[in-house]
Amino acid sequence: MLELPPFIVRTLLGFILGIALGFVARRGRFCTLGAIEDAVYGNDTKRLRSWLIAIAVAIAGVHLLEIAGTLDLSRAIYTVPRIEWGGAVVGGLLFGLGMALVGTCGFGALLRLGGGDLKALVVFMVMALTAMATMRGATGLLRAHAIDPLSYDLVGRASQRIPELLGITGAAGWIFPFLVAATIAGLACTAGFLRSTRSIATGAMMGIIVVVGWWATGVAGFDPFDTRRVESFSFVAPLGETLLYVMLATGLRPDFPVGAVAGAILGAFLAARSAGQFRWEAPDDAREMKRHLLGAVLMGFGGVAALGCTIGQGITGVSTLAVGSFIAITSILVGARFGLYLLIER
Repeated sequence: MLELPPFIVRTLLGFILGIALGFVARRGRFCTLGAIEDAVYGNDTKRLRSWLIAIAVAIAGVHLLEIAGTLDLSRAIYTVPRIEWGGAVVGGLLFGLGMALVGTCGFGALLRLGGGDLKALVVFMVMALTAMATMRGATGLLRAHAIDPLSYDLVGRASQRIPELLGITGAAGWIFPFLVAATIAGLACTAGFLRSTRSIATGAMMGIIVVVGWWATGVAGFDPFDTRRVESFSFVAPLGETLLYVMLATGLRPDFPVGAVAGAILGAFLAARSAGQFRWEAPDDAREMKRHLLGAVLMGFGGVAALGCTIGQGITGVSTLAVGSFIAITSILVGARFGLYLLIER
């Protein structure tokens, strides 16, 4: 692999890791919206605790890579010394609301698509188009003029990571992330949850795969002469990148996000087939389709404004301990809860 161009290495690793992520998430029923629904309406917090385990493992693993000197998190989009709170709040709320309307997030749509759900194909296409338009097209003008200016520059700071903002340096700075990870894991692992080995294993595997994603772009496929940022899994802008590559493959080159999206669909397909759960599904009626279309648009716009989704900000971004990631995922959860209220409780 050392003889391959770095972008090919990143694409191949993204595809392989995407297969693992899609397979584990589908078989382990890993879904942020499903976790919220279980906790609110079923008094069942196993999936929510599994999500916390994924975050804890990702935080510990990413900082182990950084301590080893192999990963430079200053090249990540989440850690820049500028807190884009407007995008994190407004985009996060819109993404969460869209997630409730669709019934899952962008990553969840890929998992459903791998299981034969044609509604998820529509969500994927619409979300991808909206994401591209929000990054480089018509709705991008709205984002650039109305949301992007709502930010706070951290003058004199190297990043927006919590240890940096708290002034924790030296040995304490290395220990701090592991204390945070241990605290999150401790909140998740109550006596009853420790018996849920499947949920614990699913969360741990999701966290590990996200960490290996960072390694894939920041170590194995790292090119010091490339301006591309190091990254791991996210499923908003990468949907748009994948669609664009499918249309213009001869003029573009793939990278980690394209491989990750394709791999996630294949991994979900393998999980569905091996469990006997694959079946073709179509929308029930026009009302359901309209809800999915609106939700996909909200997720595409909101996810780009918030710089990520429940995976991109909720695990990948939070693993860097960036303040903006915590604001974004909190806003996504609030938006999702409000969306569930509108759909179910009203």
